[in-house]
Amino acid sequence: MSKLSPASLVDLAADALRERILSGALKPGERLLEEQLAAELGISRPPLREALRLIQSEGLVQSLPRRGMIVAPLDEKDAWEIATLRSALERTAIELALPIRQPEQLTECRHALSAMSAAAASNSRGPFIEASFRFHLAVVQLARHDRLTAVFKSLSLQMHLCMALNVRTREEQLGESLKANVQRHEVLLDLIEVGNLEKVLAAFVAHGERSFLTEIAHAGART
Repeated sequence: MSKLSPASLVDLAADALRERILSGALKPGERLLEEQLAAELGISRPPLREALRLIQSEGLVQSLPRRGMIVAPLDEKDAWEIATLRSALERTAIELALPIRQPEQLTECRHALSAMSAAAASNSRGPFIEASFRFHLAVVQLARHDRLTAVFKSLSLQMHLCMALNVRTREEQLGESLKANVQRHEVLLDLIEVGNLEKVLAAFVAHGERSFLTEIAHAGART
């Protein structure tokens, strides 16, 4: 990792830490070692601690007695709650949104897909997860339901963590590349544009987080 410039060290360090967490380089529950992180980022401990406090306020890390900072844990129940709530919100949005009457309604979805493709091409996991969330948010916004969108946005960081875990698990368990992940989203968008509600809902079920929920359950059984 390249070292940070002196300007805006706290913000830059926070960005670098978010990238590592959302890309899966730092895993849920992993302890954050200040000395190691400061050396890797090329900064002193004071701005690093400020950066850690900043992302702690966002829910990405937690402070534990005698352990210090760790990446926010994501156990089986957490993942199940986030995944099932996300699924319910997206299903409701699709039911309200279809059929799509104006092609320009899908513009933001297409922009997010383009960002996903660019991130996949450069194997940039953090930007890929961010673009993936933007895609799903754009799908929810098709319903034009402000309160539904607000609830979805309120789960943003938790969903980012789940999406990062989902992407990593699908890669490790199913051998799915980021490019293949983009292709799954392209299929979803094509079905949404056609407007067959039954097929869209079935695709969302197949697209969902079952793979990583299953892996979390297996991991829990092994501990």
